[in-house]
Amino acid sequence: MPVRRIGLVVHQGRETARDAASAVHAWSEAHGVRCTEIDVWAKDHHRRAGREEAEAAGNPDLVVTLGGDGTFLRGARIAVKSGADVLGVDLGKVGFLTEVPARDIGDALDAVHEGRAVVEERMTLTMRASRPLDIPAEMEAMLRYGRGPALPPPRVRPETTEGGGWGCALDVTALNDVVLEKLARDRQVGVGVYLAGRLLATYSADALAVATPTGSTAYSFAAGGPVLSPHMDAVVFTPIAPHMTFNRSVIAAPDEPVGLRVLPHSGQAAVSVDGQLRGVLDPGDWIGVFRAPQRVRLVRLRPTDFYGRLRDRFRLTDAPANAQDPSEPFFRPDTPVPPDLAGMRLPPANE
Repeated sequence: MPVRRIGLVVHQGRETARDAASAVHAWSEAHGVRCTEIDVWAKDHHRRAGREEAEAAGNPDLVVTLGGDGTFLRGARIAVKSGADVLGVDLGKVGFLTEVPARDIGDALDAVHEGRAVVEERMTLTMRASRPLDIPAEMEAMLRYGRGPALPPPRVRPETTEGGGWGCALDVTALNDVVLEKLARDRQVGVGVYLAGRLLATYSADALAVATPTGSTAYSFAAGGPVLSPHMDAVVFTPIAPHMTFNRSVIAAPDEPVGLRVLPHSGQAAVSVDGQLRGVLDPGDWIGVFRAPQRVRLVRLRPTDFYGRLRDRFRLTDAPANAQDPSEPFFRPDTPVPPDLAGMRLPPANE
């Protein structure tokens, strides 16, 4: 389907991003497509939730982000609210989400407009909480210091079930992760962690991250968590700097929610969604994180070579043991694919 409306998210701190924005506006004008810039930083006014941003931009059917993975995440939270595709132009340094080099932006927009682009769907997370999230007024200035205005607390979704211990459903979508972290530097957060409704363990830690496979290469990875293929569905729980022997990540099935209850002896804890502060929990409060029904639709010019990107980003073939170049595909389908490999993800024959 041809592109009708573009929502443009630009990292204004980068000259290359501003130049790329001019190219998007020129393409839009040449093709009669409405293009609206979305200010997701909004230092001079209150920031808006993703649904409000999408409505203000005319509910675009394509969101284009110009920056790194952080800019992409800001655009993705808007796109998922209107069912839009997301095209990430790569202007960052260690990106796993952005895809298209700035020099190819015109070709990428042509491919989307003409229906030739590949669209990958990625799992996202949502959450329930024991009460609506908020940020106490006395903490607001301190928590926002150096960050600029924060997003508003998530709204309560209409499908909230009263009573029965189900809490309130929050209008939240995370592509990378939901993180519960300590507020006081000298005091860890105490949390009871539940998987599929059963207590797994109690932790005293700096933070606890619940991530998607896409987010497994973000905060969870930095804390020693596993790398998961973004093409799968799973929920990754990773404790961060825990004071206990069991410090391993746990990979849960996509239908197994992860519950985090702040213990009575703990201090307060901050809740962040994709790196954005969204609320503060008191002792006794809890959040439940689980697979969302919405999926983010990522635009690609070709199928993603995730493992090649992982290899290149972390220079995995620079070890002394690499005496020769082993980077050619292991299974290379230059001839017809054998029946037992039919349906497997394989590198294209023209590589």
